[in-house]
This record gives sequence, structure tokens and C-alpha cells, in this order.
Amino acid sequence: MTNPLAGLFTARQKETARRELYARGLRLCGEHLAARGDRSAPRDARLTRAIGVLAASLDAPSADPFDALLQVGEYALEAGGDGLELALGVAGTATGIRQRSKGAWRLRGLALDGLGRDDEALECYGRCLALQQEGAPAGAVARRVGTLRRRRECLEEAAALFPGSGAALRDPTGRPTAAVAQEFAGHVRARVAEHGPGDPAVRRLLELYGTYRRLVERSVMPDPLLGGSTPIGVGGLRKLVAGRTVCLVSNAGEVAGSTLGAEIDAYDLVVRCDAFRIRAEGTGERTGLHAVSLRGDAPWEGPAWSQRAGVRLVFGDPAGAWRRATRERLVAGAQEHVGDATLRRPLSDPALLGEDRWGPGAGTAFTVLRLLDFLDVSPRLDLIGFDKPGRLRPAEAEWVMDRATHVDDSKMRIALR
Repeated sequence: MTNPLAGLFTARQKETARRELYARGLRLCGEHLAARGDRSAPRDARLTRAIGVLAASLDAPSADPFDALLQVGEYALEAGGDGLELALGVAGTATGIRQRSKGAWRLRGLALDGLGRDDEALECYGRCLALQQEGAPAGAVARRVGTLRRRRECLEEAAALFPGSGAALRDPTGRPTAAVAQEFAGHVRARVAEHGPGDPAVRRLLELYGTYRRLVERSVMPDPLLGGSTPIGVGGLRKLVAGRTVCLVSNAGEVAGSTLGAEIDAYDLVVRCDAFRIRAEGTGERTGLHAVSLRGDAPWEGPAWSQRAGVRLVFGDPAGAWRRATRERLVAGAQEHVGDATLRRPLSDPALLGEDRWGPGAGTAFTVLRLLDFLDVSPRLDLIGFDKPGRLRPAEAEWVMDRATHVDDSKMRIALR
């Protein structure tokens, strides 16, 4: 005879186990904060807020704290340092709560990867890919899997070149990436001293070491040519803009809720900025140029730029962060042209405008507007949706209004030509 209460008991047992796991996750967060002491940084502040959200969600009957738990792990990853250990603990808790969560397995893989535990990271990445076979997150994980496997292949081939002295490279299991890289460097120095740089095996060893070091610094690219996208500099951009009417569209809700879509699409070149949304009736549908500014300490970790655009300009400094972000966030085939390094900081670059007074916080819309105005090859240069205070910084808005030739409040339009 079936016990009618068996299902109820089982459900209660599962709920108790889940609560214990959440309590463990919160305890890990508390231990991390206690160990951190008085240290503070922007990344730590975001992590602290995320922990607060998690704690509040655990006491809300209608809330699901799982997403809050994953958010803590993401910010712990971002914080780096001892935050990686917290991210790993949180990820372990998350996979215990939901064993089929793609985000939890991805987080666990990233934490292990950051700690240099490649083999364990590969296993977690594999679990993530098995649960999600397509989409941008899966693509990023697949690239990371390819990177770790290629690193292992470099080590195996390097060890095989000198069988009697490459034992340390054959089995890197359990050792952090930094330690393996150090052993690889020592192996290379020893073989160069022993056989000389002219030895064919030594030359191949040096090549493998160079590849390994590059793969430690960054992941492989699925398509280095970005689906045929053409890099352009200042001259190339000038040619693409010359003689064309240009409209810079605000992301403001008033524009999306308007009926200006057809008028916007009638311009030769429609410019949009940062994370924009399309509502055909209000914003129009075409995007001839998409401009985006890199923000934060790790701008390469943001969402991919998958919106279709004719030209994509990425503004950012320093150069290293700009290179990494464009390498990791550009999507193959999503744009026909990509701005090169000569266009990454047009306002402050002495080879272009050289106007340091705008500072690093200049808005994306003003940066691309000032660049297009500087090129001075468009017969018409209009802004739509920038007529309200707050859409531009005060100094930027003042610059625009000083040069405006016409303002049409009914169309939210400011004309500079």
C-alpha cells in the first residue's frame, strides 16, 4: 500500500536541504566580508550590495534567492583575488541547489579557471555546454574550452620534444596555471642553454611557449576576421560619412514612444549609442553606425555587441582594455566596418580633436557627435531626443546649443547643419 504522506516527506526533505545550502552560501559570504576587513573598492562595493540582496531574498516568502546567489558569484569573480574562492564556494552551493543550471556550472567553471584549475574547469564547462548548446554564453564557454585544450596540447607537444626532461609539463593536473607557466619558462631556458637556439626542436619549443603564453593571456577567437568586417580609421570613416545626412538618435523613452520612426529611417546614416532598443514606429529600424563606450574596470566582461550595424565604433582607454574588449565583445558578422585604434579616443587624441577638457566621463552620444562634427563632411547633422536636460552632460548640452542652427520641439530635433 502506498503511503500518501511519502511525497510530502520527500518534498520537505528537499526543501530543508535547499535551505541548508543557501545558509552555507550566506555563511561563505559572511566569512569573506569578515576576512576583507576595512578594504574597500568599487568592485567590493558591488559585491557587498549583492550579498545584501541575497540575505534579504532568503527571508522573503515569495522571492527566489537563486538568481541573487548567482549574482554574488558573478561580482565575486569580478572582484578577483580572494573573491575567486568565494565565487567557487557560491558556485558549488548553486550547483548543489540546481544541478541543471547552466549559469551555476558556468560560474563554477569560471571560478576554477581563474584559480588555474584547468582540468576541473573543463569538466564544469562541459556540463554547461551539455545544458546549453547555442547562444552567446555557450559560444563564450566553447571558446574557453578550446583555449584550455589548446594550452594542454602545447604542453604535451613541448614535453614530447625532449622526452627526458619534460616530465613537469606532461601532467599539470592540480597545479595552478601560473605555476605551470613558470615551469614551462624554466624548461625553455634550460633547453636553449643545452642545445642552442638554432636547434630545430628548440625553435619549435619556443614557438609552443609563445602560443601557450598568448593563450594564458586571452582566449582564442572563433573568427579573427570577424566575419569579413573591415577595420577603418579616420580616413575610412570620413569616406563612409561624406555627403550623407546623419541623425543621432537618443535612447530616451520619449523617442521610442513617438511616431518618428519613418523620419529617422529617411536619413542616410542613423547613429545609435550603447545599449539601444528598436521600436520601429518610434526609433526607426536602421542602424548605420553604432557607438559604444567602455566603462568599468573590466569592460571586456560586458554583453556582446550583437546588434546589426554598418559601422561599430568602440571608445575606450587604456589601449590594452580597449583591445581586449573589442576582441571579446565584437560578434562576427554583426557589423560591416569596425573602428580601429585611431578612433578609440577621438576627443582626447592629439592626432584628432585633442580636447582634454571633456574628461574620461564624456558621454558616448557627445563623443560620436563631436567626431562627426569634426569630420565636417555631412550636409545635415541632427540630434533627435536630446532636447531634455540630463540627456547630455551640462557642458555637452551647452556646446550643442551654441552650435544649433534650428530646434524643433515637436520633433525633439536639434539641427547642427
